This record gives sequence, structure tokens and C-alpha cells, in this order.
Amino acid sequence: MRQIAQNYKSGELTVLDVPPPTCAPGGVLVRSLYSLISTGTEMMKVSESKLSLLGKARARPEQVRKVLDTVAQQGVVTAYQKAMRRLDSYTPLGYSLAGVVEEVGHGAEEFSVGQLVACAGNEYAFHAELNWVPVNLCVAVPGGVEPQEAAFATVGAIALQGVRQADVALGDTACVIGLGLVGQIAVQLLVAAGVRVVGLDIVAERCRMAEKSGALVCAAPDAEGVTAVEAALARASGGVGADRVLLAAGGDSNAPVELAARLARDRAVVVDIGKCRLDVPWNAYYEKELDLRFSRSYGPGRYDPRYEVDGVDYPAGYVRWTERRNLACFVDLIARGQIDVAALVSGTFPLTDAVEVYDKLGSGALEGVGFLFEYDAPSPGTALAGAARTTAGPVGLDVRPVRRPGPTGGPASTALRVGFIGAGNYASSMLLPHLAGRDDVELVRVATRSALSAVNAKRRFAFGDVSTDAGAVLEDDSIDAVFIVTPHSSHAALACRALASQKAVFVEKPLALSTDELEAVTAAVDEHGNDRLMVGFNRRFAPLLVRLRDQLGTSRGPTMARYLVNAGPLPGNSWYADAQSEGSRFAGEGGHFIDTLTWWIGAEPVGVTATAVGGPDDLHVTVRYGDGSVGVVSYTTTGHARFPKETFDMAADGRSARLDNFRRASAWSGRRRRTWRARGRPDKGQKGQIDAFVTAVREGGPMPIPLASLVATTRVTLAAAGAGPAGSPGL
Repeated sequence: MRQIAQNYKSGELTVLDVPPPTCAPGGVLVRSLYSLISTGTEMMKVSESKLSLLGKARARPEQVRKVLDTVAQQGVVTAYQKAMRRLDSYTPLGYSLAGVVEEVGHGAEEFSVGQLVACAGNEYAFHAELNWVPVNLCVAVPGGVEPQEAAFATVGAIALQGVRQADVALGDTACVIGLGLVGQIAVQLLVAAGVRVVGLDIVAERCRMAEKSGALVCAAPDAEGVTAVEAALARASGGVGADRVLLAAGGDSNAPVELAARLARDRAVVVDIGKCRLDVPWNAYYEKELDLRFSRSYGPGRYDPRYEVDGVDYPAGYVRWTERRNLACFVDLIARGQIDVAALVSGTFPLTDAVEVYDKLGSGALEGVGFLFEYDAPSPGTALAGAARTTAGPVGLDVRPVRRPGPTGGPASTALRVGFIGAGNYASSMLLPHLAGRDDVELVRVATRSALSAVNAKRRFAFGDVSTDAGAVLEDDSIDAVFIVTPHSSHAALACRALASQKAVFVEKPLALSTDELEAVTAAVDEHGNDRLMVGFNRRFAPLLVRLRDQLGTSRGPTMARYLVNAGPLPGNSWYADAQSEGSRFAGEGGHFIDTLTWWIGAEPVGVTATAVGGPDDLHVTVRYGDGSVGVVSYTTTGHARFPKETFDMAADGRSARLDNFRRASAWSGRRRRTWRARGRPDKGQKGQIDAFVTAVREGGPMPIPLASLVATTRVTLAAAGAGPAGSPGL
């Protein structure tokens, strides 16, 4: 299928051929008919991509702060490489479309195949021929609404949420500053609500368009224009001024927020809908006691993964107008003739003309506010080429054997043929660079949820083929080993399927999120006679740590070891923070540190006690070993962001050792202290574990970490992750 994509580093904008998405549970697969270009948000992104690296940094200061935190914890080289990888990737454009449902996923049965729907979301409703959209970002389009009109639904919901935040009442006066697409729709919504509206914009044609929609007076924000708008407000309000001011402008000028103070009445409401500069003039806002509010995108539910992805709705009695209800309300207003978006369409173009369209929009050669991409209408009964046609069911631990095709003939390759399921940031930065370009490895196929992620992986690491269906990797008989680098909740199920297909399996930690999942994995090993399993516990392969252990040698008595982990807070929208679906943070990451302690001590764990400190994500874990040794993991999310992430200490037989964030290692033995420093960026063992896995699979030798150890580490991690404030003993 075709999709518009942009490289943020180079500024290149192109129409790519990408694999179609699969229909996952909780949503529908939609074939696009029309998608709306956001001349504000999208053109801002396109413009930023053409800036220098310094210009990009100035445009996105919040990203610069994240890079500086990475520098403090992981060094300049790692931070630079991570930033460049993120920049030098294709990213999608688009977030508002209308199309026809092609397939219905489990849990989305309210929709039906062939139904016209409006879709939202900058992670779902792309400028692409096919999109998978979760239920809470998709609404049915009522009869009488054309698909090109329904494509405005998302931008309409943005304007509608701004009007709701303004809390307008019948007979109010309002001023809309900025009469682009959002501003034009806001004017129509306010007029429909019985509000007398004026407007300001630098483009005369936009002012005339708003007046045709019912605005009293619209003018340029110069001295003459502002005077005319003030006079109209005075006539409409009896000299009081604007009850509500909506800021729908963008750019770096502070004029909109200053004009709002001038035009607003005493104790009026000012709502920021767009992204304009907000250096609030304190005296002007204080003297009128103005109420400055923000409008968050389409409405309540935005940026909440439980709502948007998992489909958990907010009860109407508590949250009347969610983003989905705003979408539905807007298309209903179109159906009832109270909003006329057809009048806002300034041009419709085929998807293939995307590069030219964006160039003309950027140069100002295209004038207007509403521009659409048009897609080929689907023929009745058309099937999706290359996409799964079976309605997806709930994710479970189904370990049915995969039907594998017979041999294709020809000489066998001497290289290890590898498939990847998942190619996100960790896979692309920590695993694939150590596999790409090797003579003994062939990267055959990569499957990711996002089509562009798969294309980025193919472009960067030279995969032979791409897909959005994990089955394409699991069912490929030519693949010898599969890497599973997906969200935690899918690890156990995919590992079971991969073991059933008789492939060697590398699954990124954790192996499982529950004892039931762990038992399913071990049952799959027994049932299919396939124990070629590796979990990504990479710390035991870190060169500095290996050297430190070799230097000290085997302990003659019990060892005391401690691992301090400064994990830090997570962004609120991180999938990693979704404990209900993806497990606690310690369940996801703690296996690294338990495995390191077990490897260092060289004995099997026999018991664990864990205590939660303050909250469930901060744990103090004590592991007891069969030889009398004790290992401690102190895992905290409340430390300083620039404090080193990992510190390891041990003591035994009059000897001590310390590892400082994989940058420096020190050993105290006898009268000597020896210190080693990392060369280049800190190495946490990813290359070492990849080398060990590839060698074991190619040569048929033992797996780098025994299966019993993988299982024991997972059991200890899960037991510790379930601790409460009073502690949790035992295994």
C-alpha cells in the first residue's frame, strides 16, 4: 500500500510502498477515501524538518532536555547516536480521515465491513491507503454526510473542544484570533451556538470566508482592523467587550495573546486552541482577572492509552464529552446542516501528488484552508493484498504448531537466517547493529505493528522483506532463529509459537509476566522438544563486568552483592507505564539485575524477600542463594535523572568489587586495587550476548544461559514484583 512519510533529519518527503497493517483486536481496518491535510500541525512539522540540527533543537527544547539526561547517564556518543537514529527515520503524517471498514477486529463488533467511518489520531489515521484504528478513535458517519466532509472530523473535534473549554452561553460575544482551518470551524460552531462572533487574521480571504459563515466583522490585526473589530464588539455587547476569546493562531508572535487582553471584557475567558506564543502580559491579564484556559486536542481521553488504545471509555455521567463523542457530535452537526465544511475545501489531490502539494503549501502557492488527499475507491469484494483476512481474537497463549511450507529446494545457506518481530528503538539501537553486516547472519524478514517501522528497519539494516504480521516471520520455514522484541505482554505467547515452529528463539526480557505464562513457555518447550531459548539478560556479557569477575575469581565462601538501579520516572504516555497490560516496571526490567547477581554468585536462588518503598515501582529485593550468598537489588524510580543508572558492588573472602554504570570497574584484592575504564561508550553486553546466541545456534552448542536459570530468574523477578509495602517472602 502507499503512505506519505517524512524523514525529519533530511526533510525528505515521499510516498512509500509499505506493507498493509493487520487488523488487531480492539479496532478496525479502514481503507481511506479522503484524508485532511492539517495546514497548521503538519506544515509546522514539515517546516521544522528543513531546519538545521541547531534549528531543530531550538524548535523542540523538550527533546533537548531528554538528550542531555541521556548524556549524563550514558555518555555523549550514545546520546548522539540515539538522537540521530530517531531523526533519520521515516515518520508518518496525517491524523484525520474518512474511509470504509475493511475488517473488524475482536472487540470492535459495533462496526461492520463496508461501513463509512471517520477516524482520528496521529498514530493511527495517517495519510495512507489502509489504517488500523482503535474503536475510541473511530465513529460511524451518519447518512447524508459525504466522505470528504467526514474527513474533517478530527480537526472539527479540535475546534469543538476549544469551544467547550470556552464554556459559551447563548447571546455571548466571542472573538476568534486566527482564521485558519480550526478558526473557521470554530466560527461556525460559535454561530451555531447562538454566539455573536468577530475574528482577526492576516489573510483577507480568510476574513471574508469567516464572515460568510456568520461572523459579524473580521479584519487584519493592524490598527485599523483591530479598531473595526472593537467597534463591532462594542455594538454587539453594549460596550462590554468579548465574553470569550479563542486563540486559534500559531507562530512565534506574542500579538495574539496581547490582543486577547485588549478585546476581552473584565473576567472573560481566553482559550488557547492552537500553538501560539504565550508570554502573558501580566498587568493586562491581572487587571481584568482573565481566565486563561488550554484546550487539549480532540478532548478528554487524548494521550490516555487506556482510553485510546485499550478502548476503556469514560462514563458519560463523569465525562460527558470525550474525544470520541466530540468526533461523533461534529459529524452529526454536518449531517444536520449546522456546519458547512464543504465550503472550506480549497483543493483535492491524489495521494501521488503529495510531495508537490506540500511544496506548494510551504511556498504559499496554494491558497485556502482545507486540502484533501483522495484515494482510489475500493471495488466491491476487494480483498487486502498481503494482509491477514481472519478476524483477530484476543491475545492468548495458543501454542498450536505452525504449518510450515515444505522445502523450496536449492543449496542451504551457511548463514544463520534471522527474523525479527518488533523493530522499535531498543531493537534498532541495541540488537540489530550487532547482527547487520555479519557474514554469518542473514536478516530475512522483519514484522512490526507499524508499516513505517518495518520500512525503516529494512532501509537501515537491509532486511530482505517486511511485514506487519508476526505470522509472516513465525511461518517462514527458511528462518532459523526469531528475535521477539515487542511489548512485554506479547512475549510469552510469541515465544510459545516460535518454539512450536522449531526455531531458535531470542526473546527480549521479560520472558513472562505471570507464573501462568511462564508455565505455558516451559510446557511449549516440553511439548515440542525445543529448548533453544534465550532471554535478553545482557549484563552478564558486559566486558567490564566479565573482566571484573574473572579478575577476582571464584569465591570460597558466601558472597554479598548489591545492585543499585536508578531507573527514573517514565513519561506519562509511555507504554512501559501501563502496568495493567504490560506488568510492573520491575516485572519488565528486574530480570536483568536478578540474572546478573545469579551469574556472579554462581548458585541457584532459593528464596526472595521484597519490600515496596513508597509505591509499587520502588522495590528493595533480597535474594537468598543455596550457598549462603545474598544478593540485593535496590530499584528506584525517584532518583535524580542525571545520577548514574546502575551501580554494582560485591564483597567476599576479603575482596571487594565495584562497577560504576559500565564506565569504570574496580577490584580490591590483597594489597592491590585495580581499575579499568570503558573504551568509547558504555557496553552493557548486547554485542556479547548476540555473539554467544549466534554461535550457539549455528554450531548447535548449549544455549548461552541454561533454560533452568532463565526460568529461575523469571520466577524470582515475578515474586519480587508482587511485593507490597509489608514485604513479600518466598518463591
